[in-house]
Amino acid sequence: MSYRQTGYFSKIITDYLDQADTLRPFYEHPANAGGIMASIKARQGFRVNRPALVDRLRRQYEGVHAAAPVQRNIEALLDEEVFTVCTAHQPAIFTGSLYFIYKILHCIRLAAKLGEDHPGKRFVPVFYMGSEDADLEELGKVYLHGEKLEWDTKQKGAVGRMSTKGLEPLFHRIEGELSVQPFGAELVGILREAYLESPDIQTATFRLLHHLFSDYGLVVLNADDVELKRLMIPVFEDDLFRNIPSRIVEETTRALSQHVKVQANPRMINLFYLKDDLRGRIEKRDGVFYVHESSIVFSEEELREELHRHPERFSPNVILRGLFQETLLPNIAFIGGGGETAYWLELKDLFRHYGVPYPVLVMRNSFLLVEAQWTEKLERAGLSAIDVFRAEDELMNELVKRQSTLQLSLEKEIGEAQSYYTRLKQVSAAVDPTLVQHVDALETKALEPVRELEKKLLKAEKRKFKDQQRQIHAIQTSLFPLNSLQERVDNFMPWYARHGRQFLKDLYDHSLTLEQQFVVLQETV
Repeated sequence: MSYRQTGYFSKIITDYLDQADTLRPFYEHPANAGGIMASIKARQGFRVNRPALVDRLRRQYEGVHAAAPVQRNIEALLDEEVFTVCTAHQPAIFTGSLYFIYKILHCIRLAAKLGEDHPGKRFVPVFYMGSEDADLEELGKVYLHGEKLEWDTKQKGAVGRMSTKGLEPLFHRIEGELSVQPFGAELVGILREAYLESPDIQTATFRLLHHLFSDYGLVVLNADDVELKRLMIPVFEDDLFRNIPSRIVEETTRALSQHVKVQANPRMINLFYLKDDLRGRIEKRDGVFYVHESSIVFSEEELREELHRHPERFSPNVILRGLFQETLLPNIAFIGGGGETAYWLELKDLFRHYGVPYPVLVMRNSFLLVEAQWTEKLERAGLSAIDVFRAEDELMNELVKRQSTLQLSLEKEIGEAQSYYTRLKQVSAAVDPTLVQHVDALETKALEPVRELEKKLLKAEKRKFKDQQRQIHAIQTSLFPLNSLQERVDNFMPWYARHGRQFLKDLYDHSLTLEQQFVVLQETV
């Protein structure tokens, strides 16, 4: 089904997916085979510092004993005819929500498909870890069977740099619930090694993703790296001292806002200062640079010196993060969620200014996972999985109309009455055309109380369908937790604990590439 049909996606996303003319100026290549070809051509004309990228990846993988498929992909990146397909996310504890997994598998699947479609070229799936994000309220929680589990920690700053100490209570809570499942012990072992034996969240996330996806050759890149950030010093200087990115993106957002609501607005300076437990905005007032919510102050000369000595202390916000990513990687397609795709539409002119190729924007795959018990209940109610995206009242009305003999009888009577007035209008028109309006008024007057009666009868009939209503409510509550899409709330762990790695394989097998459709995946009864 289309994303628009679900009713859960914003206008900017549905317009983008429908290739609306109003949005065409804000991206470089369409998400289709032609767009991929154009993106590859653009990449071939841009030099990525492949030796620096591969060197840093080798170092980052020293602590995890990279699996052979991953090692091969890392070394392959030295070849000018090897490209990447990238997705990105912050290091949410225990992966956060299901879509974290979906976007990675979409990335892997698209890379494999492009390898088949373009003989002689190779495409490496890359997960770009946004470890510098400081939104602990968002990244420090996970839902397990509808219950929100929160990490109780007083740490501040970049979540990726936070110590994993204090996660033990959450881990034991997860262990107690999932270890009884067929693959629960396996999953608990993976989580223990990743989280309880790692010094920080970014390492834990790195290890977890390697456990889950190394067989697919997924390369995980942590851009919170001094040598990688050194490559961005010229852009960071432009942002800090000349505010060039801000001026470019402001102009784009003004144009974009004429058609849709913009996702992110640039600041005068789009860098944070990142040190120890601080990630504070850098602001300039009266020629002096201040770090928000701290006592740190720099003159222009001092800040420039700090940037060149310690580039790792400068962290890009969403306006610069994409440019950083595409400067590092030989990337041809970026897979993002709705919010990511929306703010990337603000960045095309920024990329053009710096001569960095703008990738194909691919909306990440979305799934609704319907367990066998809910498939059975849907079949019993005479509903399809697509029906459950409709409002509960709407579904009940449909059910009552479908199953109520009284309703069917009343609709038949109304239909016959309408046919009568249609014939009467034909006769009247033959005698005097001005009488048709009078007959219309008579029809409205006659049927109005009947329509009111229909509503009352429908309400009375609904009371007879209490069991079905409870069933529909239970189905929707399960499939749309917190009145949201399942993928935005539920976590992958219960599914893995029941099905093991087969769960990931099934998702991979059903992952689309460039089709850009919402997938309903039902377990058979």
